Formats: sequence, C-alpha cells, structure tokens
Amino acid sequence: MELKDLSSNWKKLQATLPKKFQPSTQKRKASTFEPSPNIKKRKLEPTKSPNLSTSNKKRNKMEDSRINGKGKPSTSLTLWAEDNDIPTADLVEAYGVSLKNDKLPLSDPAAEINAGLSETAEIGKYLSLDCEMVGVGPTPSESSALARVSIVNYHGHQIYDSYVRPIEYVTDWRTHVSGISPSHMRLARSFDTVQKDIAALLDGRILVGHAVRHDLEALLLSHPKRDIRDTSRLGVYRQLSAGKTPSLKRLASEVLGVEIQEGEHSSVEDARACMALFRREKVAFEREHVARFPVRKAKVGEGEEGEKKGRKKKKKKNKK
Repeated sequence: MELKDLSSNWKKLQATLPKKFQPSTQKRKASTFEPSPNIKKRKLEPTKSPNLSTSNKKRNKMEDSRINGKGKPSTSLTLWAEDNDIPTADLVEAYGVSLKNDKLPLSDPAAEINAGLSETAEIGKYLSLDCEMVGVGPTPSESSALARVSIVNYHGHQIYDSYVRPIEYVTDWRTHVSGISPSHMRLARSFDTVQKDIAALLDGRILVGHAVRHDLEALLLSHPKRDIRDTSRLGVYRQLSAGKTPSLKRLASEVLGVEIQEGEHSSVEDARACMALFRREKVAFEREHVARFPVRKAKVGEGEEGEKKGRKKKKKKNKK
C-alpha cells in the first residue's frame, strides 16, 4: 500500500470517530485553579545540619562567646567553621583575621614533596613540626641526623617540606622507616638553609609536635617552652598509656581513628596528626599551659620606674 493511500484512509477513519476522540485544534487555556481559603499555608522550617551534635553546638556557643562585643562574624567564616566543626573564635585566633573576613585561604593548596616554603598557604599562629632522621656514625641505631623536615598549619596545610643533606656521614638510611634514600639527596637543601627557614617560621608562633624536643635538637634550634604544645606530654593522652609517654601512632589510632606510620613514615602526615590531636584537646592543652606558666600580674609601681627604684635599692645595699 502506498503512503497516499494510508493518508486518505486515516482521513476517512477520523470522520467516523466521535468528536471527543478527535484531536483538538484549540489551544489549552491557562489553569485558573486557586487554592481554597480554608487550606493553611505550611511554613518551611530550616533544616538542621547533621554534622553538628548537640554537644558541639554548645561548645561552639561557648567558644564564640569569647568574641562578643567585636561584632558578628562573616557568613563565609561562620559556615566554614560549622562545616568543619571548628569554633569561629578559634579561626580568628589562629589566623589573626577580622571577623568580617570572607576571603580566608582555607582550601588546601597543592602540596608537593620537597617544595620548600609554600607560596600560597596561610601560616597562622600555630605550626606543627615533624622530622625524619637517618642513622650516622659507627652506631647508627643510636645516633641520628636530620634528613627531612615538614611543617603544617592549623588546618594541616603544608607550609614547609624539604629533604635535608645530613651534616654527618650516613651509615644507615633507615629507608624502611624514614622513607629516605640516597636518591633524595640530589635535590635536598643544605642543613644551614633549612635551619634558617625553620627558625624564621617558628619565631613568635606556637609550636605543636610529639616529643618535639628531639626535632628541635636535630635542627639545632631552641624554642620558648611557653610556646610549645607537646602531644606526648598532655595528661589526657598520657592516661591512655598508664602515665607513660604514648606513641604518636597509638594516639592517632585511638583518639583520631586513623592509621599512620604503616611502613615508611611521612613527616607531613605525622605533623598533621599532631595538629589534629592538639585541636581535639585544645582546651585541655591551654588549661595545663596556664597552670604551668601562670600569668604574672604586675604590681602597682612596677614598670620602668619600678625597675629603676629596684636597681637603686640594690646599689645602696651593695654600698653598705
């Protein structure tokens, strides 16, 4: 059957169909439906964030009470703090920014091994340090030298990472633990260069670490004890090992629920674990810090004039 025959047959069939089955050529009118006046409009309630528990909300309210009187924080700052379960006041303190700041560099910049000092990451007030060592001398199991150093900020973003050429002859690279091999030394920086870089970064900042005195000794640096927060010394964490010094691996597993140091170690990963442990018990750290280093209130008359009077009295006593 040809196509024209099909077309004529279809026209004949349409003529025999009732009008209600025939396709309408009229345009549909717009709906004139109106809701009944008896139906009450339902108010939409704001959804609650599933990430914040009741205890976390209370804690955030307590922490944010520290910034009362300074104005409300920006929406960006508040949302980021809530999404990451960090009190707004802690963000302000860590980075020394305004409450109205909405351009915080909070996204994790690309971090490369042996990149040196980051050009994009925000340094902030708190820095976590970790080092990798290699064995030197006739007893490499007992003597160590610096071979890699890493620093991260309050959010775990890499601030500094570098391989270091040891200043002593290496007799055991400890590759299975340190992750360092002779090939890494081709692009390693000199000890003096790294030491100067780290000293400049730590100056005037709070240093976080695990048994961090060993890292400082390897760098041949010192840091004010008042400005150190050591995760190996916190009372809450020492309770997990019956008062003894807990390992970083154990704290990461039992407190943070993460596994580190499985095979070759990463100083960046260990530094991040230290910072996460510090943030988890930040209030406890500061409580112990205040007890150990109480704030001395200045007496009336103290200052430059008071110091001068004290010196004069000492001179008079010496003359007698």
